[in-house]
Amino acid sequence: METKTVETRHAPIKYLEGGSGEPLVFFHGAGGVTADDPLLKELSGRFHVYAPFLPGYGETEECGTLRDMLDFALHGWDVVEALKLKNPILVGHSMGGMIAAEMAALAPNDVSRLALICPAGLWLEEHPIVDIFSLLPFEMPKYLFHDPEAGAKLMTAGLKMDDPAFLQTYLVRNARQLGMAGKLLFPIPERGLAERLYRVKAKTVIVWGESDKLIPPVYGPAFQEKIAGAKLVKVPEAGHMIIAEKPSEVARAVEAVA
Repeated sequence: METKTVETRHAPIKYLEGGSGEPLVFFHGAGGVTADDPLLKELSGRFHVYAPFLPGYGETEECGTLRDMLDFALHGWDVVEALKLKNPILVGHSMGGMIAAEMAALAPNDVSRLALICPAGLWLEEHPIVDIFSLLPFEMPKYLFHDPEAGAKLMTAGLKMDDPAFLQTYLVRNARQLGMAGKLLFPIPERGLAERLYRVKAKTVIVWGESDKLIPPVYGPAFQEKIAGAKLVKVPEAGHMIIAEKPSEVARAVEAVA
């Protein structure tokens, strides 16, 4: 994946680009995305992938003029327009799935295919979502991964969770990223999306890891019920970071909606 820059109304946006075929725009979750992301590698073997860094992530600077969900959804469309894309497949993971769903609801005639991977955006009182802003680094793997031990190694690049080399980088990056993510996810990751999903006309697939302990799999049917004709794909032995644990399965599900 190659890092490039595109100008938008609010700010210059860095994005990753790679692969060939139909255009696909990937919106990352609160944990961000890198050029080595295993799902992007899988998708770029099937599609021409564009993965913008949201403000505050990667090399994209913070942007104070993006304040709420409407701003971020419109910004998503600004990015699509700046890239000169027509009818790309919209794909989003977690917070990015929330943004992609809002984009599809906001402009239902401008997107025909949508893939939501463990998306945030709904709230079920009987199944509350874990508050990621209250978690310490060592607590994250058990909520994000089917295999917490393997997940911890992925998060730390083999270092220990209490290694100063890991903690310094993690805490600085997290403070920057979650400052942006908090606009959409804090205090709870719900901004009225449930009332707008009926507007989605796109052919939609919802992908969920059966071991997701951050956003429980029960949210999968909740999304499916609100999007007409949506297909739900459940993946065993995968947690919220299904994009790292089962990238091939996720890519196949996305390809099926194309």
